[in-house]
Amino acid sequence: MARTAHALHILVKHQEQAKDILKQIQKGSKFQTLAKKYSSCPSGKKGGDLGEFRQGQMVPQFDKFVFSGEILTPTIVKTRFGYHIIKTLYRT
Repeated sequence: MARTAHALHILVKHQEQAKDILKQIQKGSKFQTLAKKYSSCPSGKKGGDLGEFRQGQMVPQFDKFVFSGEILTPTIVKTRFGYHIIKTLYRT
């Protein structure tokens, strides 16, 4: 059976902006509110919610973090699309 995960993300073009957003999250700002404000991904309208997806559906760097990184700890990951702040909610 394929592994699945559920994640939120915020996509921005510049590393400095990603770092600034991550700092805001660490200071207590709501992830979903910042996603709606800053994310260039259509999922931003849903608070960055990507829903549940299978391993291998996302670009390699994104996939690797979601399926092996920390759960519930927002982290910056660079892909060909830009800089993602990813928060993995769970994985199976």
